[in-house]
Amino acid sequence: MESSYKKILTVQDISCVGQCSLTVALPIISACGIETCILPSAVLSTHTAGFSGFTFRDLTEDIPAIVSHWEKEGIHFDAIYTGYLGSLRQIELVKDIFSRTAAPKCLKIVDPAMADNGKLYSIFTPEYAAAMATLCGKADIVIPNITEAAMMTGLPYRADGYDEGYIRALLDALLALGANTAVLTGVSYREGELGVATLSQGDAEISYYFHPRLPRSCHGTGDVFASAFVGAAVKGYTPIAAATLAADFTVAAMKATADDGTHWYGVKFEKALPMLVWKNCMPAAASGRNWRKNCRRPSGKVAMKKLLCCGIKCKALQPVPVAVGIIKPLPQQILPGLWHVPSTLREPAV
Repeated sequence: MESSYKKILTVQDISCVGQCSLTVALPIISACGIETCILPSAVLSTHTAGFSGFTFRDLTEDIPAIVSHWEKEGIHFDAIYTGYLGSLRQIELVKDIFSRTAAPKCLKIVDPAMADNGKLYSIFTPEYAAAMATLCGKADIVIPNITEAAMMTGLPYRADGYDEGYIRALLDALLALGANTAVLTGVSYREGELGVATLSQGDAEISYYFHPRLPRSCHGTGDVFASAFVGAAVKGYTPIAAATLAADFTVAAMKATADDGTHWYGVKFEKALPMLVWKNCMPAAASGRNWRKNCRRPSGKVAMKKLLCCGIKCKALQPVPVAVGIIKPLPQQILPGLWHVPSTLREPAV
């Protein structure tokens, strides 16, 4: 019988301060109830957006020995998720990791993390974009923004004024690289809204999820979204359900940061983590299948007590006294997706 407790490897840099990359991926995916293993591609004192004089240590030369040790110990992963990779060689090393450490049915997810707003990040070249396209071709799911999708597929980049035909062309081109599912972020057809589009091999139509565009942009939200998406996908959510949860979680993190002008370097995603705990520790609640009934069972009551300690109240139960007292639930306006997940959005985990 296949275990419901999954183990994932995420490969990306670690910025010691800055709420991005591994310092985001590790806690977010763990909050989804998944054992999260890491392979740092580099160590930085801070991220590079807004800080100056940061330190940087490239760990490329350490990766082969780490992977060989895992192979010797028989360590394999149920999912592998890659984010920011610093060089062409690291892309090739990740391909090697895919082939040597993937468990049967391993879910391979690639966030290209190389460009935005029509431009590659300063250290990258068109050659890097072409190499990243080959890595995406070996993935099950790819999570680019519009800039990255255009650069990997050779289609023109359009910042705005596009229609569904353009988005469909990008998604089709991403699937043509070899991935089974493409998740395209930063999609907007109307002023004041922003969203995500998903398409899988064999789908007739694009699936969308939109939310109001917030007035303030924040660093690291791409990593927050991708990490939450990965956690949900590994737990068995369909692509559009995972994207919906990830978008709502990201918006919640941004709203939790909105009133703090001093917190310019990232988002306070930690304040929204109970949202992921609730949706992933109660399978019946997350799937919409008899969740009120299951919450009243002894095991469900225990889980609800734990959730109350996290500041979350389940609608299926009246507040119950616990050792630490009844904790006030998080405001609904802060966690927009906390209270309802349509049953059609999630497939039962295998």
